[in-house]
Amino acid sequence: MPRVGERWTAAALRRVPGLMVGLVLCGVAIAMMAQANLGLGPWEAFHQGISRQTGIPLGTVSILFGVPILLAWLPLGQRPGPGTILNIITVGTATNVAMAVLPVPADLPYRLALMAGGVVMMGIATGLYLSADLGPGPRDGLMTGVHHRFGWSIARARTVIEVTVLVAGFLLGGTIGLGTIVFAFGIGPVVQASLRVCDPEGRVMRRRREEQVDPMLAEGAA
Repeated sequence: MPRVGERWTAAALRRVPGLMVGLVLCGVAIAMMAQANLGLGPWEAFHQGISRQTGIPLGTVSILFGVPILLAWLPLGQRPGPGTILNIITVGTATNVAMAVLPVPADLPYRLALMAGGVVMMGIATGLYLSADLGPGPRDGLMTGVHHRFGWSIARARTVIEVTVLVAGFLLGGTIGLGTIVFAFGIGPVVQASLRVCDPEGRVMRRRREEQVDPMLAEGAA
């Protein structure tokens, strides 16, 4: 993947609006699931646990942890794109704003609807973000870096990382529950459906498959 400065071409700039919409929707989706209080995805549960222990807003924790995660890329040979930097700042900020606006529902049907809506919105937002193809998110890049550095499969790298942060989030007081299960099984199909709309030619997925097979191929494709 080219360095940040090398990605700001005219074609890349045309993809920035879609990227930003996707990132903002990611933040709103996280806030929806957090306000539903029925369980979060692994990283969000980890951030929420830290938030509850420190009193720092959930979105701010996401921003703060994005920086050391990005630094962890260095020994793994990963390089950020402009979308990586925007991801760190925008998702956490949007999460804080949305949590300040969204009510905390008391009735279970409303909580279930808010949780399900958050999962669907996260899937749509991820499709928008990925289709922009301006660099992986910090946590996604960590997974890919572990894959390349240690020769683990993508599935193994993702499982080890996400189970680790999920357990840490639970121990810190993050919400694990029905929403966590719905997220785990529901996010993939929604992202896939979103990518069919946002990236109908499959350009992004071909690129990601190349990255997973051979990092040198990914460099040439970028």
